[in-house]
Amino acid sequence: MKNVSEDQTTPESAPVRPAGVPSPASHTERDTRARVARLILEHGPVTASTLGERMGLTPAAVRRHLDALLAEGMIEVRKARTPQTRRGRGRPAKWFAITDAGRNAFVHAYDDLASSALRFLAETAGDHAVAEFARRQIADLERRYRPVVQDAPPQQRVRTLAEALSGDGYAAAAGKAPQPGGGEQLCQHHCPVAHVAAEFPQLCEAETEAFSRLLGTPVQRLATIAHGDGICTTHVSPRSLRGTEAADGPAASVTPGGDAGERSPEQTLTSDEESGRTSL
Repeated sequence: MKNVSEDQTTPESAPVRPAGVPSPASHTERDTRARVARLILEHGPVTASTLGERMGLTPAAVRRHLDALLAEGMIEVRKARTPQTRRGRGRPAKWFAITDAGRNAFVHAYDDLASSALRFLAETAGDHAVAEFARRQIADLERRYRPVVQDAPPQQRVRTLAEALSGDGYAAAAGKAPQPGGGEQLCQHHCPVAHVAAEFPQLCEAETEAFSRLLGTPVQRLATIAHGDGICTTHVSPRSLRGTEAADGPAASVTPGGDAGERSPEQTLTSDEESGRTSL
């Protein structure tokens, strides 16, 4: 009796399946291909032979998955990082590395997991728990940025904050605000959590509150990538306004559709619990 391997199936042995219903083999193919891509992401650049040894795949199976990933733009061929010993006759081994598109595909997968976790948190503990989570997440960023921003001259603090954000991948820039009344504008051309923030605006709100505390002046979010805008734009009020509002309380931060009045994460959580609502 002839055995049929994973890589060889005969049309006669394939069961009839309604149109549009994927076969179990197709799921296996996708899962295996995803494992190949993940291995390249975590350990690449790697050769096809290394992938086959680590995953227990035949050379033909490895080539099939690599060809598919190359066609999808998920991986690319790289030159050897160091001179290789001669392998006898034949062409030198190819090294495969993940591309930006491939890396982004994994980022979106992590975003989906984060969204599911926050959705579960909202369903089981309420929206106020999501807001508190967002504040705690942004607290580390605020703690790291505070010494750098406070050491900068007042007139350069927005630019210093933009540089710190760029170091964390936000591609930020600062400049004069076009709005009447002066002030500055902080623009973030990339948001690592935009996919999640589209469903949970608490992440954007916590970030806006942190900007106001770091800069010591009222700020207002004018646009966000999470809501479909090209960039995240934050208007920073002139520091001269800070003096006129000092007697009324701390600097205010406003997000699109929100109310002014910035509070610390601890103050906000306590107030929310007492009032029975979530601050947005």
